[in-house]
Amino acid sequence: MSHKSAKDFFRPLAVGAPAPLREIPARPSRAIHFFDPSNEKMAAKIPAMVGTVDVLLGNLEDAVKADNKVAAREGLVRIAQSTDFGPTQLWTRINALDSPWVLDDLTTLVPAIGDKLDVIMVPKVQGAEDIHYVDRLLAQLEAKAGLTRPILIHAILETARGVANVEEICGASPRMQGLSLGPADLAADRKMKTTRVGGGHPGYLVRQDPPRGEDGTAQVDAQRNVFQQDLWHYTIAKMVDACATHGIYPYYGPFGDIADVVACEDQFRNAFLLGCVGTWSLHPKQIAIANRVFSPSVEDIAHARRVVAAMGDGTGAVMIDGKMEDDASLKQCLVLVELAEQLAEIDPELKKLYDAIPAAEEA
Repeated sequence: MSHKSAKDFFRPLAVGAPAPLREIPARPSRAIHFFDPSNEKMAAKIPAMVGTVDVLLGNLEDAVKADNKVAAREGLVRIAQSTDFGPTQLWTRINALDSPWVLDDLTTLVPAIGDKLDVIMVPKVQGAEDIHYVDRLLAQLEAKAGLTRPILIHAILETARGVANVEEICGASPRMQGLSLGPADLAADRKMKTTRVGGGHPGYLVRQDPPRGEDGTAQVDAQRNVFQQDLWHYTIAKMVDACATHGIYPYYGPFGDIADVVACEDQFRNAFLLGCVGTWSLHPKQIAIANRVFSPSVEDIAHARRVVAAMGDGTGAVMIDGKMEDDASLKQCLVLVELAEQLAEIDPELKKLYDAIPAAEEA
């Protein structure tokens, strides 16, 4: 397999295309809210949602019926052209690369609304070759349309091969913005025995050891506690490592049980704690959950600021509330403080909360 020189990596793939980014900006994207641009009732609500959600995503792929594909594409063009998105990012999810619609998706959207589109989400990515295909095509279309900034690519991990190739997918192009987990398609592709879209499973568990009788024999029939486990832990952790390695951003994907807001919050929090920066929202009630979960708590920020203030030049170790904080914990705290500053700029409520943390806490 031939490799091009690292020096060529940041040259545009088409004459006249914008220069590739050397660093992907860390823009808050706690919730990526999906909408169907062919659904007029849903489309009409989009302008009012600007500013309430970090990312609005016009979906052209799954959940849009075959005979609605063109209407969804045209609807997205109309919505993008007539809406000022302000602080909210506009993304789209194009059709799969093996579908008859994807080429028209790209050749229509880039010239018409390429200046408004921040990120294009590519479903069912199998390997670097899928990213290379979209990468070159976007460069040609950007050059033709006279765009001045590159449109970024976000890949969905929803096949076993995609997960196996996750490192090369992350490093396939300077356009790579991040990855999302697609648990439903991935479960089917792996032949996992679950029909749930994300979340734990009562059959995937650990069980407490049996108590022992007076003679020391195990009482296997006795009542024992069972703890439901997370089927997605390995995949999310692997995705987070690959993204962190390449300076891009990992996301949890859809949580299918809209009514179970408690389990939804648990899944989102697991992903946040493991390093994900955001998640998908399939219903407005999930936006509120995502915004809450993927924003650090006031307690976390107060503690992080105290550590940063106490550590001075960032070397050595200090004791705060009986716990040792050192260079490594300072780095963790700086991640939280930086995130809080970015979120405060776009979320007035959070700004009030973070600004209200007493200065004495920082000393």
